[in-house]
Amino acid sequence: MIVLGSGGHTSEMLSLLRNLDPNLYTHRSYIVSSGDHFSASKAVDFEGALQAKWTHTPGNALVTPTYDISTIPRARRIHQPLWTAPVSSLCCLIACFNCLRAPSTQGSLRSNNKHYQTGTLAPKTLRYTYPDLIIANGPATAVLVIAASVLLRFLNLRGTKGKFRTIYVESWARVNTLSLS
Repeated sequence: MIVLGSGGHTSEMLSLLRNLDPNLYTHRSYIVSSGDHFSASKAVDFEGALQAKWTHTPGNALVTPTYDISTIPRARRIHQPLWTAPVSSLCCLIACFNCLRAPSTQGSLRSNNKHYQTGTLAPKTLRYTYPDLIIANGPATAVLVIAASVLLRFLNLRGTKGKFRTIYVESWARVNTLSLS
């Protein structure tokens, strides 16, 4: 799971990922904040370039990569009063839980000796997949994604063991002052 922020955060993150081996990370999930169409389009461009790079490299048998882009509400808008930030941050946190708890789309499940193929799961047998790795570099949204992942691990939900490993890279996008994250 890759958290993209506005402007400099996105450029930094995509620069960090430029040598990513899509055979190791066959599915990538991007998270962008609402209204950040620039980051979403940059992720699409990056995936296209990654595909082209690995397809034309001799000796690389490229596994068909997949990716998705999730949009969540901003944790805090630029120049938003601090006293209103808790409400918008709570909305963002709830959306982070939904992104982290994606319904499983792989394999099949067994329940009550009945076999359910993916896509036809009985409501009581619905399982979730969780990201193995979260990569973030400083946008406020990233703080809430990481907080949601820590809470899910703390609750020790089924399937969370060994998940949510986090790489947080301090951003160079802010050159004059430090960010709140």
